[in-house]
Amino acid sequence: MTTAKAASEIAAVVNKIPITSNDVARRAAFLRLQRAKGDLRKLAREQMIDDTLKREEVARVKMSVSMDDVDRSFARFAASNKMTPQQMGQVLNQAGVGVEHFKAYIAVQMSWPRVVNARFSGGRSGRMSNEELVKRMAEGGQKPVTTEYFLQQIIFVVPEAKRKSILNKRMAEAKASRSKFPGCDQAKTFAATMLDVSVKPLGRIMLPELPADWKPLIEKASGGTTEPRITEKGVEFLAICNQRQVSDDVAAEVVFRAEDLGKAEKTGEDPNDKKYVEELRSKAQISYP
Repeated sequence: MTTAKAASEIAAVVNKIPITSNDVARRAAFLRLQRAKGDLRKLAREQMIDDTLKREEVARVKMSVSMDDVDRSFARFAASNKMTPQQMGQVLNQAGVGVEHFKAYIAVQMSWPRVVNARFSGGRSGRMSNEELVKRMAEGGQKPVTTEYFLQQIIFVVPEAKRKSILNKRMAEAKASRSKFPGCDQAKTFAATMLDVSVKPLGRIMLPELPADWKPLIEKASGGTTEPRITEKGVEFLAICNQRQVSDDVAAEVVFRAEDLGKAEKTGEDPNDKKYVEELRSKAQISYP
Protein backbone atom coordinates (compact mmCIF):
# COMPACT_ATOMS: atom_id res chain seq x y z
CA MET A 1 0.00 0.00 0.00
CA THR A 2 1.34 3.41 -0.90
CA THR A 3 1.90 6.16 1.67
CA ALA A 4 -0.96 8.14 0.14
CA LYS A 5 -3.36 5.23 0.55
CA ALA A 6 -2.13 4.49 4.06
CA ALA A 7 -2.83 8.11 5.06
CA SER A 8 -6.45 7.71 4.02
CA GLU A 9 -9.25 5.59 5.45
CA ILE A 10 -9.97 2.36 3.56
CA ALA A 11 -13.50 2.45 2.14
CA ALA A 12 -13.44 -1.02 0.54
CA VAL A 13 -11.06 -3.79 -0.47
CA VAL A 14 -11.48 -5.56 -3.81
CA ASN A 15 -9.40 -8.69 -4.36
CA LYS A 16 -6.83 -7.28 -1.89
CA ILE A 17 -6.78 -3.92 -3.71
CA PRO A 18 -7.70 -1.07 -1.33
CA ILE A 19 -10.12 1.69 -2.32
CA THR A 20 -9.58 4.69 -0.07
CA SER A 21 -11.89 7.38 1.17
CA ASN A 22 -9.90 9.77 -1.03
CA ASP A 23 -10.74 7.64 -4.08
CA VAL A 24 -14.40 7.69 -3.10
CA ALA A 25 -14.36 11.44 -2.42
CA ARG A 26 -12.90 12.16 -5.87
CA ARG A 27 -15.52 10.00 -7.57
CA ALA A 28 -18.29 11.64 -5.50
CA ALA A 29 -16.97 15.05 -6.63
CA PHE A 30 -17.10 13.81 -10.22
CA LEU A 31 -20.68 12.64 -9.72
CA ARG A 32 -21.56 16.11 -8.42
CA LEU A 33 -20.18 17.61 -11.61
CA GLN A 34 -22.46 15.21 -13.50
CA ARG A 35 -25.36 16.39 -11.29
CA ALA A 36 -26.04 12.88 -10.05
CA LYS A 37 -28.57 12.48 -7.25
CA GLY A 38 -28.93 10.22 -4.25
CA ASP A 39 -26.32 8.99 -1.76
CA LEU A 40 -23.26 10.10 -3.74
CA ARG A 41 -20.75 8.58 -1.34
CA LYS A 42 -22.35 5.13 -1.61
CA LEU A 43 -22.75 5.46 -5.38
CA ALA A 44 -19.13 6.58 -5.70
CA ARG A 45 -17.87 3.66 -3.62
CA GLU A 46 -19.77 1.13 -5.72
CA GLN A 47 -18.52 2.74 -8.93
CA MET A 48 -14.96 2.52 -7.66
CA ILE A 49 -15.46 -1.17 -6.87
CA ASP A 50 -16.78 -1.77 -10.38
CA ASP A 51 -13.90 0.20 -11.90
CA THR A 52 -11.36 -1.82 -9.91
CA LEU A 53 -12.89 -5.08 -11.16
CA LYS A 54 -12.98 -3.77 -14.72
CA ARG A 55 -9.37 -2.59 -14.52
CA GLU A 56 -8.27 -6.03 -13.30
CA GLU A 57 -10.12 -7.74 -16.13
CA VAL A 58 -8.76 -5.33 -18.74
CA ALA A 59 -5.24 -6.10 -17.54
CA ARG A 60 -5.92 -9.85 -17.49
CA VAL A 61 -7.03 -9.97 -21.13
CA LYS A 62 -4.43 -7.36 -22.15
CA MET A 63 -6.85 -5.00 -23.88
CA SER A 64 -5.96 -1.71 -22.20
CA VAL A 65 -5.77 1.46 -24.25
CA SER A 66 -2.47 3.34 -24.13
CA MET A 67 -1.77 6.49 -22.13
CA ASP A 68 -1.45 8.30 -25.46
CA ASP A 69 -5.05 7.29 -26.22
CA VAL A 70 -6.15 8.58 -22.81
CA ASP A 71 -4.28 11.87 -23.21
CA ARG A 72 -5.84 12.43 -26.64
CA SER A 73 -9.31 11.69 -25.26
CA PHE A 74 -8.69 14.13 -22.39
CA ALA A 75 -7.61 16.81 -24.88
CA ARG A 76 -10.73 16.21 -27.00
CA PHE A 77 -12.93 16.44 -23.91
CA ALA A 78 -11.29 19.72 -22.94
CA ALA A 79 -11.70 21.09 -26.47
CA SER A 80 -15.38 20.10 -26.52
CA ASN A 81 -15.78 22.29 -23.45
CA LYS A 82 -13.80 25.11 -25.10
CA MET A 83 -10.82 24.70 -22.80
CA THR A 84 -7.19 23.69 -23.08
CA PRO A 85 -6.11 20.53 -21.27
CA GLN A 86 -4.39 22.74 -18.69
CA GLN A 87 -7.58 24.71 -18.07
CA MET A 88 -9.58 21.49 -17.80
CA GLY A 89 -7.05 20.20 -15.29
CA GLN A 90 -7.52 23.32 -13.16
CA VAL A 91 -11.30 22.87 -13.21
CA LEU A 92 -11.03 19.23 -12.20
CA ASN A 93 -8.58 19.99 -9.41
CA GLN A 94 -10.73 22.81 -8.07
CA ALA A 95 -13.78 20.55 -8.12
CA GLY A 96 -11.95 17.93 -6.06
CA VAL A 97 -11.84 15.36 -8.87
CA GLY A 98 -8.23 15.67 -9.96
CA VAL A 99 -6.67 15.00 -13.36
CA GLU A 100 -5.27 11.59 -12.45
CA HIS A 101 -8.63 10.32 -11.22
CA PHE A 102 -10.40 11.58 -14.34
CA LYS A 103 -7.80 10.04 -16.66
CA ALA A 104 -8.09 6.72 -14.81
CA TYR A 105 -11.84 6.95 -15.38
CA ILE A 106 -11.28 7.66 -19.10
CA ALA A 107 -8.94 4.65 -19.40
CA VAL A 108 -11.60 2.32 -18.01
CA GLN A 109 -14.35 3.88 -20.14
CA MET A 110 -12.28 3.43 -23.30
CA SER A 111 -10.98 -0.07 -22.57
CA TRP A 112 -14.01 -1.75 -21.03
CA PRO A 113 -16.37 -1.78 -24.07
CA ARG A 114 -13.70 -3.62 -26.05
CA VAL A 115 -13.39 -6.26 -23.34
CA VAL A 116 -17.17 -6.71 -23.18
CA ASN A 117 -17.34 -6.92 -26.97
CA ALA A 118 -14.61 -9.56 -27.09
CA ARG A 119 -16.28 -11.55 -24.30
CA PHE A 120 -19.83 -11.62 -25.68
CA SER A 121 -19.55 -11.03 -29.43
CA GLY A 122 -16.96 -13.56 -30.46
CA GLY A 123 -13.49 -12.33 -29.58
CA ARG A 124 -11.42 -14.79 -27.63
CA SER A 125 -14.31 -16.60 -25.98
CA GLY A 126 -16.12 -17.91 -29.05
CA ARG A 127 -17.49 -16.79 -32.35
CA MET A 128 -20.82 -15.57 -33.64
CA SER A 129 -23.05 -18.47 -34.56
CA ASN A 130 -23.82 -19.12 -38.22
CA GLU A 131 -27.44 -18.31 -37.45
CA GLU A 132 -26.54 -14.89 -36.04
CA LEU A 133 -24.26 -14.12 -38.98
CA VAL A 134 -26.97 -15.07 -41.48
CA LYS A 135 -29.51 -12.97 -39.58
CA ARG A 136 -27.26 -9.90 -39.50
CA MET A 137 -26.40 -10.23 -43.20
CA ALA A 138 -30.10 -10.61 -44.04
CA GLU A 139 -30.84 -7.41 -42.12
CA GLY A 140 -28.20 -5.54 -44.09
CA GLY A 141 -29.16 -7.03 -47.42
CA GLN A 142 -25.62 -8.08 -48.34
CA LYS A 143 -22.40 -9.40 -46.89
CA PRO A 144 -20.15 -6.58 -45.57
CA VAL A 145 -16.93 -5.72 -47.38
CA THR A 146 -13.87 -4.48 -45.52
CA THR A 147 -10.13 -4.01 -46.08
CA GLU A 148 -7.72 -6.65 -44.85
CA TYR A 149 -4.13 -5.63 -44.10
CA PHE A 150 -0.98 -7.63 -43.54
CA LEU A 151 1.26 -5.50 -41.33
CA GLN A 152 4.65 -5.44 -39.67
CA GLN A 153 5.84 -3.22 -36.83
CA ILE A 154 9.30 -1.74 -37.22
CA ILE A 155 10.38 -0.79 -33.70
CA PHE A 156 13.30 1.48 -32.87
CA VAL A 157 13.74 0.37 -29.28
CA VAL A 158 14.31 3.00 -26.60
CA PRO A 159 15.16 1.70 -23.10
CA GLU A 160 13.21 3.48 -20.38
CA ALA A 161 16.43 4.66 -18.71
CA LYS A 162 17.53 6.42 -21.92
CA ARG A 163 14.12 7.70 -23.00
CA LYS A 164 14.78 11.39 -22.34
CA SER A 165 18.25 11.41 -23.85
CA ILE A 166 17.80 9.48 -27.10
CA LEU A 167 14.08 9.56 -27.99
CA ASN A 168 14.43 12.46 -30.44
CA LYS A 169 17.45 10.83 -32.05
CA ARG A 170 15.56 7.58 -32.52
CA MET A 171 12.63 9.45 -34.06
CA ALA A 172 15.00 11.03 -36.59
CA GLU A 173 16.47 7.60 -37.39
CA ALA A 174 13.02 6.09 -37.89
CA LYS A 175 11.97 8.90 -40.22
CA ALA A 176 15.18 8.61 -42.26
CA SER A 177 14.86 4.83 -42.60
CA ARG A 178 11.42 4.89 -44.23
CA SER A 179 12.73 5.92 -47.64
CA LYS A 180 15.16 2.96 -47.55
CA PHE A 181 12.64 0.34 -46.40
CA PRO A 182 13.02 -2.60 -48.84
CA GLY A 183 9.64 -4.25 -48.20
CA CYS A 184 8.35 -6.78 -45.73
CA ASP A 185 10.23 -9.77 -47.15
CA GLN A 186 13.55 -8.05 -46.47
CA ALA A 187 12.48 -6.27 -43.26
CA LYS A 188 14.53 -8.38 -40.84
CA THR A 189 17.67 -8.02 -42.95
CA PHE A 190 16.99 -4.29 -43.11
CA ALA A 191 16.56 -4.05 -39.32
CA ALA A 192 19.80 -5.96 -38.75
CA THR A 193 21.75 -3.12 -40.39
CA MET A 194 20.69 -0.76 -37.58
CA LEU A 195 21.16 -0.70 -33.82
CA ASP A 196 18.32 -1.95 -31.58
CA VAL A 197 15.67 -2.22 -34.29
CA SER A 198 13.22 -5.11 -34.21
CA VAL A 199 10.53 -6.36 -36.59
CA LYS A 200 7.22 -7.75 -35.34
CA PRO A 201 4.89 -9.40 -37.90
CA LEU A 202 1.29 -8.57 -37.02
CA GLY A 203 -0.34 -10.88 -39.53
CA ARG A 204 -3.87 -10.41 -40.81
CA ILE A 205 -5.72 -7.40 -39.41
CA MET A 206 -8.98 -6.06 -40.79
CA LEU A 207 -9.83 -2.38 -40.90
CA PRO A 208 -12.38 -2.47 -38.03
CA GLU A 209 -9.81 -4.23 -35.82
CA LEU A 210 -7.16 -1.54 -36.21
CA PRO A 211 -6.47 0.46 -33.03
CA ALA A 212 -7.91 3.97 -33.32
CA ASP A 213 -4.46 5.59 -33.33
CA TRP A 214 -3.30 3.39 -36.23
CA LYS A 215 -6.14 4.10 -38.66
CA PRO A 216 -5.16 7.68 -39.64
CA LEU A 217 -1.52 6.64 -40.00
CA ILE A 218 -2.39 3.80 -42.36
CA GLU A 219 -4.77 5.99 -44.36
CA LYS A 220 -1.97 8.52 -44.90
CA ALA A 221 0.79 5.95 -45.45
CA SER A 222 3.20 6.50 -48.33
CA GLY A 223 5.78 4.17 -49.83
CA GLY A 224 4.27 1.25 -47.94
CA THR A 225 5.04 2.64 -44.47
CA THR A 226 3.34 4.95 -42.00
CA GLU A 227 4.71 7.99 -40.23
CA PRO A 228 6.69 7.01 -37.10
CA ARG A 229 5.12 7.54 -33.70
CA ILE A 230 6.32 7.39 -30.13
CA THR A 231 5.12 4.40 -28.08
CA GLU A 232 6.00 2.78 -24.78
CA LYS A 233 8.57 0.64 -26.65
CA GLY A 234 10.31 3.58 -28.30
CA VAL A 235 9.61 4.80 -31.84
CA GLU A 236 7.83 2.65 -34.39
CA PHE A 237 6.21 2.69 -37.79
CA LEU A 238 4.02 0.19 -39.59
CA ALA A 239 4.89 -1.49 -42.86
CA ILE A 240 1.90 -2.39 -45.05
CA CYS A 241 2.91 -5.69 -46.63
CA ASN A 242 -0.34 -6.21 -48.48
CA GLN A 243 -3.95 -5.07 -48.48
CA ARG A 244 -7.09 -6.32 -50.19
CA GLN A 245 -10.87 -6.11 -50.06
CA VAL A 246 -12.48 -9.12 -48.39
CA SER A 247 -16.07 -10.24 -48.02
CA ASP A 248 -16.04 -13.62 -46.26
CA ASP A 249 -17.73 -14.78 -43.05
CA VAL A 250 -14.76 -13.78 -40.91
CA ALA A 251 -14.81 -10.27 -42.36
CA ALA A 252 -18.57 -10.06 -41.80
CA GLU A 253 -18.16 -11.03 -38.16
CA VAL A 254 -15.41 -8.44 -37.63
CA VAL A 255 -17.55 -5.70 -39.19
CA PHE A 256 -20.61 -6.64 -37.13
CA ARG A 257 -18.59 -6.74 -33.91
CA ALA A 258 -17.14 -3.31 -34.71
CA GLU A 259 -20.65 -1.96 -35.32
CA ASP A 260 -21.83 -3.34 -31.97
CA LEU A 261 -18.81 -1.87 -30.20
CA GLY A 262 -19.39 1.52 -31.79
CA LYS A 263 -23.00 1.55 -30.66
CA ALA A 264 -22.05 0.57 -27.11
CA GLU A 265 -19.33 3.25 -26.91
CA LYS A 266 -21.67 5.90 -28.33
CA THR A 267 -24.69 5.19 -26.14
CA GLY A 268 -22.88 3.91 -23.08
CA GLU A 269 -25.54 1.20 -22.91
CA ASP A 270 -24.66 -2.43 -23.39
CA PRO A 271 -26.76 -5.10 -21.68
CA ASN A 272 -23.72 -7.37 -21.54
CA ASP A 273 -21.82 -4.72 -19.55
CA LYS A 274 -23.99 -5.21 -16.46
CA LYS A 275 -23.95 -8.98 -16.90
CA TYR A 276 -20.14 -9.02 -17.07
CA VAL A 277 -19.70 -6.82 -14.00
CA GLU A 278 -22.15 -8.96 -12.01
CA GLU A 279 -20.13 -12.01 -13.04
CA LEU A 280 -16.90 -10.39 -11.84
CA ARG A 281 -18.54 -9.29 -8.57
CA SER A 282 -19.80 -12.81 -7.89
CA LYS A 283 -16.25 -14.16 -8.09
CA ALA A 284 -14.51 -11.27 -6.32
CA GLN A 285 -13.52 -10.85 -2.69
CA ILE A 286 -15.11 -7.54 -1.67
CA SER A 287 -15.06 -6.24 1.88
CA TYR A 288 -16.10 -3.02 3.57
CA PRO A 289 -13.83 -2.41 6.59
